[in-house]
Amino acid sequence: MPGEMVPDRRELRASHEERDEVVERLTVAAGDGRLTADELDERLEAALTARTHGELAALLADLPDAGPVWAAGVAADAPKHVSRIGVDSAGAKRDGGWVVPRRLEIESKSGSVVLDFTRAVIAAPTLEIEVAVRSGSVTLLVPPDVVADVDDVAVRNGSVRHQARPEPATPVRLRIQMTGELDGGSIAIRPPRPPRRGFWQWLLRRPRPVAALPR
Repeated sequence: MPGEMVPDRRELRASHEERDEVVERLTVAAGDGRLTADELDERLEAALTARTHGELAALLADLPDAGPVWAAGVAADAPKHVSRIGVDSAGAKRDGGWVVPRRLEIESKSGSVVLDFTRAVIAAPTLEIEVAVRSGSVTLLVPPDVVADVDDVAVRNGSVRHQARPEPATPVRLRIQMTGELDGGSIAIRPPRPPRRGFWQWLLRRPRPVAALPR
């Protein structure tokens, strides 16, 4: 609706990848001499337990080059009311910091569509997706705080796999309601693959406990 307030990005829930990004920036700052060892330990613990972007941003506030948009205090972009994706013997992907619309219409005749919500900008609590899949595929990569419902999709031929059922107590940042038809293709809902360990995470890894030798 016109004039509708866009939620402050700082109040949105943080993901594991965003926490890891802050951990890496704090470690670099300590290596540059900007943080003492005690300050680093304190901020690392706070980063790993942070719940929102605002809590993470506070850990970077006195450091140069905060990096992420949310850490600089910039509000999220206003989402579109309707977006459309159509593929025919091709592929389409939405990943990184793409802005999630309020409604998404997808038509896949013989191509693939991948929607990765891991680092998506989510400014509305719900997303309606209407699909028309013939012999193509639609894949949703959803973190734990994104819930997808595919029960209202009419399946004439093909397969629907839902492998990302959240725990009951998990806070929900986005609810996805999918409708439409599946005729000869596939729909998959699954968690994203865990990110690869960066150099600083590898450097700070905890050593494995050494098993005691038998006497």
